[in-house]
Amino acid sequence: MFKAVKNSKSQKGFTLIEILFVIIVIAILAAVAIMRINTSRVQSENSACAATQAIINTQVEQAMHDGIVYPANQAAFDAWLTNKTYFPDGVPACQGAAPACTYNAATFRASCTTGNP
Repeated sequence: MFKAVKNSKSQKGFTLIEILFVIIVIAILAAVAIMRINTSRVQSENSACAATQAIINTQVEQAMHDGIVYPANQAAFDAWLTNKTYFPDGVPACQGAAPACTYNAATFRASCTTGNP
């Protein structure tokens, strides 16, 4: 009527503890990977913004060599950025949370930030 329970060594498959352990290990690896990807994204945004800043400053220098006076203030700088001679495809934009490009009239340099640390 009742059959004897087979020895557990003959049963195949994984126990619940083994499956949970594998899931936990995969979750930890995924969390580490997501943190690395986010860090890489922030670094790439900051690098792109630094490149944009270099492009804008190079174009300011080129304009000076072409005989155009340096912009006197932020408003003049913003108007100068619309110059199609130096930016035929438009001003390159920083990527990121809060891109901003400010102009220092004392040093004649643009400073771009993404808002990322």
